[in-house]
Amino acid sequence: MFKQTTLASAIFLAITSQAVYAVEDATPPADTATQQATADDMEVIQVVGIRSSLNKSVNLKRQNVQVVDAIVAEDIGKFPDNNVVEALQRVTGVQVTDRASGEVNTVSIRGLTDVTTTVNGRKMFTAAGQQVAVADIPASLLESVEVFKTRSASQLASGLAGQIDIRTHRPFNFEGSKVVVNARGVYSDQAEKTDPSLSALLSNRWDTSIGEVGALLNVSYTEAHYRDQNVTAGAVVPFYAGTAGENGFGTQFERMFSGWPMGLDNGVPFQLGANGELPTFDLTDGDGNVYQQGVPYILSRDAVFQNDFTGKRERPAVNLSLQWAPNDTSEYLFEAFYNGYRNESFNSMLFSYTDWWGNLDYDAPMEFYDGTNVVKSRVVGSPAAWSSGDYSKSSTDSYVFALGGKWDISSDLQLKSELVYQTSKYKTDFIAMRSNAIGLPNVAVNYNDGNGIPSWAIVEDDYTTQVDLTQSQWNYGTLYDNGGEDEGDSIQFTLDGDYYLDFGILTKAKFGVRYENRGATTKTRGVDNSNYVNHDGEQLSSDIAYANPYFFDGEGDVPTSWIVPHGPSLYANRDYYREFYGLPADELALRKVFDITEKTYEAYVQSDYETELFGKRIDGQIGVRYTRTENDLKFMRYESDEAANILTATDTGSGSNDKFLPNFIARLWLTDDLVARFAYTQTLRQPEFNQLNPNVVYTKNLSGGSNQTDTRGNASGGNPDLKPVESKNYDLSLEYYFGNGSSIYGTWFRRDINGFTYDSLTLERDHVEPGETEAYDYIVSRPGNTSNGKLEGYELGAVYFPEGLPSWLDGIGTQLSATFLDSSQDIPQFNTETGELIGYNTRDMFGVSDKSYSAVLIYDKDTFSARLSYVWRDDFLAGYDGTTFASPRGIYRKPEQSLDMSLSYNVTDDFVVTFDATNLTNELYQSYYEYSDMYNYGTSLYSRTFSLGVRYSF
Repeated sequence: MFKQTTLASAIFLAITSQAVYAVEDATPPADTATQQATADDMEVIQVVGIRSSLNKSVNLKRQNVQVVDAIVAEDIGKFPDNNVVEALQRVTGVQVTDRASGEVNTVSIRGLTDVTTTVNGRKMFTAAGQQVAVADIPASLLESVEVFKTRSASQLASGLAGQIDIRTHRPFNFEGSKVVVNARGVYSDQAEKTDPSLSALLSNRWDTSIGEVGALLNVSYTEAHYRDQNVTAGAVVPFYAGTAGENGFGTQFERMFSGWPMGLDNGVPFQLGANGELPTFDLTDGDGNVYQQGVPYILSRDAVFQNDFTGKRERPAVNLSLQWAPNDTSEYLFEAFYNGYRNESFNSMLFSYTDWWGNLDYDAPMEFYDGTNVVKSRVVGSPAAWSSGDYSKSSTDSYVFALGGKWDISSDLQLKSELVYQTSKYKTDFIAMRSNAIGLPNVAVNYNDGNGIPSWAIVEDDYTTQVDLTQSQWNYGTLYDNGGEDEGDSIQFTLDGDYYLDFGILTKAKFGVRYENRGATTKTRGVDNSNYVNHDGEQLSSDIAYANPYFFDGEGDVPTSWIVPHGPSLYANRDYYREFYGLPADELALRKVFDITEKTYEAYVQSDYETELFGKRIDGQIGVRYTRTENDLKFMRYESDEAANILTATDTGSGSNDKFLPNFIARLWLTDDLVARFAYTQTLRQPEFNQLNPNVVYTKNLSGGSNQTDTRGNASGGNPDLKPVESKNYDLSLEYYFGNGSSIYGTWFRRDINGFTYDSLTLERDHVEPGETEAYDYIVSRPGNTSNGKLEGYELGAVYFPEGLPSWLDGIGTQLSATFLDSSQDIPQFNTETGELIGYNTRDMFGVSDKSYSAVLIYDKDTFSARLSYVWRDDFLAGYDGTTFASPRGIYRKPEQSLDMSLSYNVTDDFVVTFDATNLTNELYQSYYEYSDMYNYGTSLYSRTFSLGVRYSF
């Protein structure tokens, strides 16, 4: 038994809680039976401020032992956002990112993106992955989305960040028949297209001779055209300064192709920065003169490029739910759920190298950032420039079939069970052609012309007259033709029970088992014409040459139109171009890469408890979950030649891991309006299937050059011995309810994470590739559980509906939240020549913003409601650039924000008109290398969307 004094001390330290809504007369349940009946309910956060719905939600929150938030629609099928991920950004502690293709795609909970997604409690996945693409599930099919930030033993153990449970409609949720029809037109301003978003729900229930029967059909179809535009300054790399020339830098001013710090052996000592970057230094001698000699290197960008990405996306979905209650003690359910994804995209890229001078011109202007050896602007003669027309077509089809039942065995014992089959398949085809620009005189570039946006142009020898890139000569370049097919399926069985107890402080026992047999396969193909027919000297034919329209909407001084091979035409005539380039048919066939079977065995036991502490009621949960995973692995290796892809070997292996995961949750009723919670839980994340691949791909170092000092090759592969990432989680919370529908809340939390997957290096000596006789040394990169991290933070917020206002202001309210995070991760550092671990670099976790805010202004009065929503998140470390060339390596995203609006008007009780808008301020999304003043990276322009819709229900 727990020591109550120790428990009380811990609980009274609580300072925080989740977003809640209160009603004036809401009180804790008077008896255990009431508490048990509502313990499994969830708190709901209303997207739109409908007061009656908000008042109902508080009781659900107050009776849920866990820390859980959710979003529910105001009415059937009404979500004001374009997808579920966008809607989730208004939940406290939730951050979203990766806004592209007209929508937000990635959700993180308290800074972590490893989120387990379930549909009606069932684990979901997409194709051969461990997670599901949440954005692929249309919002119009949803009843609610629950966000669990703590986990009970009765829930899945996976997902370091938490669990998102998507709830769909069921016929027994309605009193009788229900029909809802939704139609919206969504306009995207960059794509200049208006697309449909349609959904319909039909539901009814009947009393029959065999009991009560219900049936529900929910269908949805959404379509979206999009246009994303991006301009990027390339990686920061070192250049030899050499002997003196007319501009202070001699003929050796060229990129150090061997990478850094290799090749910097000119006797000038220096110390790498804390994050592995090359240091900067002052080029002047104090009088403003540039040093003529003794400069070890200068830092400049290797390229500048831009992308004009357009496409069309479709998402069909169907949900069928059948319920049957033959009597008062049993109920049966059959559900079929389908969601699809179709996407066609065309990327027009323009790329110019800026890392050599070509025809050396000492009079070409160059500008440095004041007091540094970092180039801000320059002109490069005879640049190597090219464009690329990339076309991709992809689709996903995912199906879930579930058959289950629940039974009241006695007044104290209830059982429920489900058998679930799931299958998901993803297919993609990609074809691209490069086109080389011929005879370009110069490229003039300012890597940061203001606000982090580069400016650049192809210019004549006067350095000012711009060249029309739609009139230049463009020749055929390399053709790329690849694709893939991922498929996954699983069968799941669950059995859960509830047994009401009267045993001391224990009130209800929960127990259960889960078994899943999961299969995943990946097939891929890929070839380019490098080893086949070469058309470098031939001009691009007019029937495939395409000039994209006005680019970047005037946001920067960059080329606004250029010639690319037309991607859709390339795809439509791909057989012709395959023959034109001489690509062998056998090289285009899909090859199986891996075939994995994963079996999962899980069991749990948990009990609710209730007692008193210093006269205050305390209740909660205590339990433990056991999980075991077993993998059988098959990975295929091929040898390619001009005739065929030959399967040379199949590497097999197996692995397993198991873990006991305890949890303890306590809730203390300090007063009727003041509730504190404490939770200790453990969660884990299984490796992705492709990370387990034991195959190693070896590549010799063929760069050569006069400054080449390292002859080791590079190799990469997976690691079948990867273990799950584990997290120990602590939560302390406090919430206070006041007034009518108002509350204030906060949470302190901490995540101690062990075994993050990060690339590790080793040196493999004297490796001999098949078919060769010469031994070679390779630096081999494999993923390993080599990194640990810690995440700590606070969530604060309030929901407030003022009272006593004039009647015309009655219904106004606000929802505010803020999340503050402090993260650290130990990044292993390896000697790139020996593969030895030389230490760790501690820095922020990837994808974690230190601060994020959400503010929603709500007005709900009679037949009219409105919401103005603003979300903001601080900058964050998005990833690392290449280890052998970039300096610095860390790529950060700048702060991101979005202002959205939603309006609705009830013409009648059954007919509603809606208007929604996203990204009203037309934000630019930017990234930078480590130090934003000098090292800006990319700038992206995405669409605003405006939608007008109607909803009819009866």
